Amino acid sequence: MVRHELPATRDTVVNVFSRDTPPVLTVDAGDSVVVGSLDAAGYLEPMRTPGDPRPRMFEDRTNHCLTGPIAVRGAEPGMVLEVRFESIRAGTWGWTLAGVKDNPLTRRLGVADGPASWLLWDIGDETATNDRGRTVDIAPFLGVVGVPPVEPGPHSTIPPRAASGGNIDCRELVASSTLYLPVTVPGAMLHLGDGHAAQGNGEVAGTAIECPMTTEVTLNLRERAPVPGIHAETPEGQVTFGFDEDLNVATGDALDAMLVWLRSLFDLDRTAALALAGATVDLRITQVANGTRGVHAVLPYDAIR
Repeated sequence: MVRHELPATRDTVVNVFSRDTPPVLTVDAGDSVVVGSLDAAGYLEPMRTPGDPRPRMFEDRTNHCLTGPIAVRGAEPGMVLEVRFESIRAGTWGWTLAGVKDNPLTRRLGVADGPASWLLWDIGDETATNDRGRTVDIAPFLGVVGVPPVEPGPHSTIPPRAASGGNIDCRELVASSTLYLPVTVPGAMLHLGDGHAAQGNGEVAGTAIECPMTTEVTLNLRERAPVPGIHAETPEGQVTFGFDEDLNVATGDALDAMLVWLRSLFDLDRTAALALAGATVDLRITQVANGTRGVHAVLPYDAIR
């Protein structure tokens, strides 16, 4: 196994998903990569005052600034890419922005017409303090972890996709988690970015504490997995996902995948698996910030003995 370094530079970042983007690094299965990523907007330095325009990697703010793609030798469509998060370290600064989107949620909350509100954060090892003097605990993770859609690109980085991941925004994917992604294109072509120092389930403001990040991942390949689609093993438990514009559909997809996992673990028929899920599985709204809603189902490791 080899440990690689991949900093975020003008030669190693993109702001779209595309199967045609050449890899910036090629690794073997079992290798680890220390990946540097900028914040979602690609700011090259922190703001001095809220909304202060600072230089960015891309002038186009409509997509995320992502590091990659990273190719894995031997990865072919139909296989599963295993992304193990060995460590995730937030940068020293970040920001949160609300009141800039006109959508049903912001209209319901009465903030669709602004004015926009910024919070600027100083980030430490365990907490972050904003420019209004409020402190929160941090639990860093990457909002975007994904591979390109199989269709020729370019594709937006904003919506999460059931077939390829991307802007999942799941706060459970902290260090020591493993995310399993379907391989869609030869080499897998993994993209990483959108660091969040802290986020509540739902990402209800439309942003979290957006920050640069240094993440070490170990990449492996599997021929198959016990669960279809995107799923994860986290410090809290086993996680399945659903993504759709309709929250009800996303909920059903997340639970459907969890029933498959329960059936394989405990040799149950489908209805019995649902009954057991009723006593043990938590459904959580992953995010409502990206048009395509996310729901994740969590089965704590000690829930069934």
